[in-house]
Amino acid sequence: MNILVLLIPLSLLFLVGAGIAFFWAVDHDQFDDMETPRLMPLADVNPPAHAQASSDAEQTDEKT
Repeated sequence: MNILVLLIPLSLLFLVGAGIAFFWAVDHDQFDDMETPRLMPLADVNPPAHAQASSDAEQTDEKT
């Protein structure tokens, strides 16, 4: 029963910390764009590995 004296204030402190973190995130526009991040892995930013390997080979041929 004495453990409740520790756990109740600890849980309230945790709740206040989570609330502060949530409102900080909302205030700093962390939830502003929810569509783009899930599409970022689909963007073809880097060329395929075989194209990069052939361009590297061409660059080494030009240097020699």
